[in-house]
Amino acid sequence: MEQSDKFEIFLVATPGLEAPLLAETVENGFENARIVPGGVSLRGGWTDVWRANLCLRGANKVLLRIGSFPAVHLAQLDKRARKFPWSDFLRPDVPVKVEATSRKSRIYHAGAAKQRIEHAITETLGAPISGDATLRVLLRIEKDICTFSVDTSGEPLHKRGHKPVVAKAPMRETMAAMFLRECGYTGSEPVLDPMCGSGTFVIEAAEIALGLNPGRGRSFAFEDLAGFDPTAWGDLRANGYMSETDLVFSGSDRNSGAVEAAQANATQAGVADVTKFQTRAVSDIKPPPGDAGLVIVNPPYGARIGDEKRLRSLYGALGKVLASRFSGWRAGIVTSNAGLARATRLPLLPPGPVVDHGGTKIRLYRTDALP
Repeated sequence: MEQSDKFEIFLVATPGLEAPLLAETVENGFENARIVPGGVSLRGGWTDVWRANLCLRGANKVLLRIGSFPAVHLAQLDKRARKFPWSDFLRPDVPVKVEATSRKSRIYHAGAAKQRIEHAITETLGAPISGDATLRVLLRIEKDICTFSVDTSGEPLHKRGHKPVVAKAPMRETMAAMFLRECGYTGSEPVLDPMCGSGTFVIEAAEIALGLNPGRGRSFAFEDLAGFDPTAWGDLRANGYMSETDLVFSGSDRNSGAVEAAQANATQAGVADVTKFQTRAVSDIKPPPGDAGLVIVNPPYGARIGDEKRLRSLYGALGKVLASRFSGWRAGIVTSNAGLARATRLPLLPPGPVVDHGGTKIRLYRTDALP
């Protein structure tokens, strides 16, 4: 892997959260970053690939575009795939999984195209093909242009590697980090989540305040690519800093099991010293001592008939508590239902973009500092 090589790097975003991912990418010093369909594109070398996986909180995957060529029929695809420099990127001893899509192209059978690529890789490089492989080669055929990418992340990046316990209907870490960013959170103020579940918002906020890289505790698919330099990667990983903070990040939930899970996850993430979790109903929450900050919450949305009336009461109680006790604090509420957000009777700003949360369309509703 030549560190001077420049590639197109594609950061996969959660649909609706491309803008905060771009802002995070630029803030972290990546060059020529821009929003494209599905995420953020930039140019960089191998160190940038590693660093994007290690430090970007909002990316779901980091894909590396490794080359492209035109092809209008399967024989042409086969011939050109056999001349492709697979050995520049893949190792003959590491299993590979190939995935293919085709759109508006004369090669319309993605399954047949996938087979051609598998044969090219095994017969020219010797790498085994496996449906269970963690290293994925992606072929996209669009308007007769065949583009190859490698998934350098492996497991999706919301899997930080330090969250053993997950609550029901969890907020993914990547989404939580981008919603925190959309609320203007930078790590310099306290955060409270009164329906914390397994603690995702609280733990992400604490990690940001402490300057901890989100990928510090896991492995990545790029470690199995050709020419990977473990020494250089080790140096990059060791360069992460841990700052100090006097802030405390708080979570509460009426479910004691969720609170125990959140505490276990915070310990695993190394942020137990700056987080505090309590079993508490929404009506009982109070601001922690010190300066005002951000209340951010992902309440239940309700999917069954009859839920909405009960949930309006819950949202109303949340709004009443925030309005009466949290003067000076900002609020961020993530929900799929604008009526429920309005039931808080808080002075809501225009809602954020629609975000796809596992098929449910949700939005972030924010306030300025409450009076």
